[in-house]
Amino acid sequence: MPFAWPSTNPEDYVRRRINRAPSPVLAIGLPWLSIAIASLVTFSPIIASAPVIPPLGYLVFLAWRILRPNLLPLWAGLPLGAWDDLFSGQPFGCAILLWSATMLVMEDVDTRFLWRGFGQDWLLAGLLTTAYIVLGATFAGIAAHFVLPLVIGPQLVMSLVLFPVINATVALLDRIRRLPLRRVT
Repeated sequence: MPFAWPSTNPEDYVRRRINRAPSPVLAIGLPWLSIAIASLVTFSPIIASAPVIPPLGYLVFLAWRILRPNLLPLWAGLPLGAWDDLFSGQPFGCAILLWSATMLVMEDVDTRFLWRGFGQDWLLAGLLTTAYIVLGATFAGIAAHFVLPLVIGPQLVMSLVLFPVINATVALLDRIRRLPLRRVT
Protein backbone atom coordinates (compact mmCIF):
# COMPACT_ATOMS: atom_id res chain seq x y z
CA MET A 1 0.00 0.00 0.00
CA PRO A 2 1.56 3.30 -1.03
CA PHE A 3 2.13 6.08 1.44
CA ALA A 4 -0.50 8.87 1.32
CA TRP A 5 0.17 12.35 2.58
CA PRO A 6 -2.41 13.88 4.94
CA SER A 7 -4.96 15.96 3.15
CA THR A 8 -4.56 19.72 3.16
CA ASN A 9 -8.22 20.21 2.40
CA PRO A 10 -10.04 21.42 5.57
CA GLU A 11 -13.32 19.86 4.38
CA ASP A 12 -11.83 16.38 4.82
CA TYR A 13 -11.38 17.02 8.54
CA VAL A 14 -14.78 18.66 9.00
CA ARG A 15 -16.58 15.68 7.49
CA ARG A 16 -15.20 13.34 10.12
CA ARG A 17 -17.24 15.07 12.81
CA ILE A 18 -20.62 14.52 11.14
CA ASN A 19 -22.86 12.15 13.12
CA ARG A 20 -20.61 12.52 16.16
CA ALA A 21 -23.19 13.52 18.75
CA PRO A 22 -24.06 11.80 22.01
CA SER A 23 -26.49 8.97 21.64
CA PRO A 24 -29.92 10.12 22.88
CA VAL A 25 -30.62 6.69 24.37
CA LEU A 26 -27.34 6.76 26.30
CA ALA A 27 -27.67 10.43 27.25
CA ILE A 28 -31.15 10.01 28.69
CA GLY A 29 -31.10 6.39 29.80
CA LEU A 30 -27.75 6.10 31.61
CA PRO A 31 -28.74 8.17 34.68
CA TRP A 32 -31.99 6.25 35.12
CA LEU A 33 -30.26 2.90 34.59
CA SER A 34 -27.40 3.68 36.97
CA ILE A 35 -29.84 4.69 39.72
CA ALA A 36 -31.93 1.56 39.14
CA ILE A 37 -28.85 -0.70 39.29
CA ALA A 38 -27.57 1.04 42.43
CA SER A 39 -30.96 0.42 44.05
CA LEU A 40 -30.53 -3.29 43.41
CA VAL A 41 -27.40 -3.43 45.60
CA THR A 42 -29.55 -3.62 48.73
CA PHE A 43 -31.00 -6.82 47.28
CA SER A 44 -27.60 -8.50 47.65
CA PRO A 45 -27.23 -11.61 49.82
CA ILE A 46 -25.25 -9.85 52.56
CA ILE A 47 -26.65 -10.77 55.96
CA ALA A 48 -26.20 -8.33 58.85
CA SER A 49 -27.99 -7.78 62.13
CA ALA A 50 -28.11 -4.01 61.55
CA PRO A 51 -28.24 -1.82 58.46
CA VAL A 52 -24.68 -1.44 57.19
CA ILE A 53 -25.00 -0.95 53.44
CA PRO A 54 -25.64 2.69 52.57
CA PRO A 55 -28.66 3.48 50.41
CA LEU A 56 -26.65 3.46 47.17
CA GLY A 57 -29.65 4.10 44.95
CA TYR A 58 -30.45 7.26 46.88
CA LEU A 59 -26.82 8.39 46.89
CA VAL A 60 -26.48 7.89 43.12
CA PHE A 61 -29.80 9.70 42.64
CA LEU A 62 -28.55 12.57 44.79
CA ALA A 63 -25.20 12.68 42.99
CA TRP A 64 -26.90 12.88 39.58
CA ARG A 65 -29.19 15.63 40.87
CA ILE A 66 -26.26 17.62 42.28
CA LEU A 67 -24.02 17.11 39.24
CA ARG A 68 -26.66 17.76 36.55
CA PRO A 69 -29.59 19.67 38.10
CA ASN A 70 -31.76 19.74 34.96
CA LEU A 71 -31.11 16.18 33.82
CA LEU A 72 -33.78 14.44 35.90
CA PRO A 73 -37.26 15.93 35.84
CA LEU A 74 -38.91 17.03 39.07
CA TRP A 75 -41.22 14.01 39.06
CA ALA A 76 -38.30 11.52 38.80
CA GLY A 77 -38.48 10.76 42.52
CA LEU A 78 -41.78 8.94 42.04
CA PRO A 79 -40.77 6.11 39.66
CA LEU A 80 -37.20 5.82 40.95
CA GLY A 81 -38.41 5.81 44.55
CA ALA A 82 -40.98 3.14 43.69
CA TRP A 83 -38.24 1.02 42.12
CA ASP A 84 -36.10 1.45 45.24
CA ASP A 85 -39.04 0.56 47.49
CA LEU A 86 -39.39 -2.78 45.71
CA PHE A 87 -35.88 -3.88 46.73
CA SER A 88 -34.94 -1.91 49.85
CA GLY A 89 -37.15 -3.63 52.40
CA GLN A 90 -38.67 -0.33 53.52
CA PRO A 91 -42.45 0.06 53.66
CA PHE A 92 -43.75 0.76 50.17
CA GLY A 93 -44.05 4.49 49.63
CA CYS A 94 -41.18 5.47 51.93
CA ALA A 95 -38.66 6.06 49.14
CA ILE A 96 -41.33 7.55 46.89
CA LEU A 97 -42.08 10.19 49.51
CA LEU A 98 -38.47 10.84 50.53
CA TRP A 99 -37.02 10.89 46.99
CA SER A 100 -39.77 13.25 45.82
CA ALA A 101 -39.14 15.48 48.84
CA THR A 102 -35.42 15.42 47.99
CA MET A 103 -36.19 16.62 44.48
CA LEU A 104 -38.27 19.48 45.87
CA VAL A 105 -35.59 20.45 48.41
CA MET A 106 -32.89 20.34 45.73
CA GLU A 107 -35.01 22.48 43.43
CA ASP A 108 -35.39 25.04 46.21
CA VAL A 109 -31.65 24.96 46.97
CA ASP A 110 -30.84 25.42 43.28
CA THR A 111 -33.04 28.52 43.08
CA ARG A 112 -31.55 30.05 46.23
CA PHE A 113 -27.87 29.23 45.72
CA LEU A 114 -26.82 29.57 42.10
CA TRP A 115 -23.16 28.69 42.68
CA ARG A 116 -21.95 26.01 45.05
CA GLY A 117 -18.66 24.27 45.64
CA PHE A 118 -17.96 20.64 46.39
CA GLY A 119 -17.87 21.26 50.14
CA GLN A 120 -21.34 22.81 50.07
CA ASP A 121 -22.63 19.97 47.88
CA TRP A 122 -21.16 17.39 50.26
CA LEU A 123 -22.72 19.18 53.24
CA LEU A 124 -26.08 19.31 51.47
CA ALA A 125 -25.82 15.65 50.48
CA GLY A 126 -24.85 14.77 54.05
CA LEU A 127 -27.86 16.59 55.48
CA LEU A 128 -30.26 15.06 52.97
CA THR A 129 -28.78 11.58 53.42
CA THR A 130 -29.00 11.87 57.21
CA ALA A 131 -32.62 12.95 56.97
CA TYR A 132 -33.32 10.11 54.51
CA ILE A 133 -31.77 7.42 56.71
CA VAL A 134 -33.35 8.70 59.95
CA LEU A 135 -36.80 9.07 58.40
CA GLY A 136 -36.49 5.71 56.64
CA ALA A 137 -35.58 4.03 59.93
CA THR A 138 -38.48 5.81 61.62
CA PHE A 139 -40.97 4.66 58.96
CA ALA A 140 -39.62 1.11 59.12
CA GLY A 141 -39.78 1.20 62.93
CA ILE A 142 -43.37 2.38 62.88
CA ALA A 143 -44.29 -0.43 60.49
CA ALA A 144 -42.46 -3.00 62.66
CA HIS A 145 -43.61 -1.43 65.98
CA PHE A 146 -39.98 -1.21 67.04
CA VAL A 147 -37.77 1.86 66.60
CA LEU A 148 -33.99 1.59 67.06
CA PRO A 149 -32.35 4.89 66.10
CA LEU A 150 -28.86 3.87 67.27
CA VAL A 151 -28.41 1.01 64.82
CA ILE A 152 -28.35 3.35 61.83
CA GLY A 153 -24.99 4.84 62.89
CA PRO A 154 -22.74 2.60 60.75
CA GLN A 155 -24.99 3.04 57.73
CA LEU A 156 -24.97 6.81 58.18
CA VAL A 157 -21.18 7.00 58.53
CA MET A 158 -20.66 4.76 55.48
CA SER A 159 -23.03 6.94 53.46
CA LEU A 160 -21.28 10.16 54.38
CA VAL A 161 -17.82 8.73 53.70
CA LEU A 162 -18.80 7.10 50.40
CA PHE A 163 -20.55 10.11 48.88
CA PRO A 164 -17.39 11.63 47.30
CA VAL A 165 -16.60 8.24 45.72
CA ILE A 166 -20.14 7.94 44.41
CA ASN A 167 -20.02 11.51 43.16
CA ALA A 168 -16.79 10.79 41.25
CA THR A 169 -18.32 7.63 39.80
CA VAL A 170 -21.37 9.57 38.64
CA ALA A 171 -19.07 12.19 37.09
CA LEU A 172 -17.33 9.40 35.17
CA LEU A 173 -20.71 8.04 34.05
CA ASP A 174 -21.63 11.56 32.95
CA ARG A 175 -18.53 11.70 30.75
CA ILE A 176 -19.50 8.33 29.25
CA ARG A 177 -23.05 9.60 28.77
CA ARG A 178 -21.81 12.53 26.72
CA LEU A 179 -19.40 10.58 24.49
CA PRO A 180 -19.89 11.37 20.82
CA LEU A 181 -20.91 8.12 19.22
CA ARG A 182 -21.31 7.38 15.54
CA ARG A 183 -24.85 6.68 14.49
CA VAL A 184 -25.42 4.05 11.87
CA THR A 185 -28.03 5.33 9.44
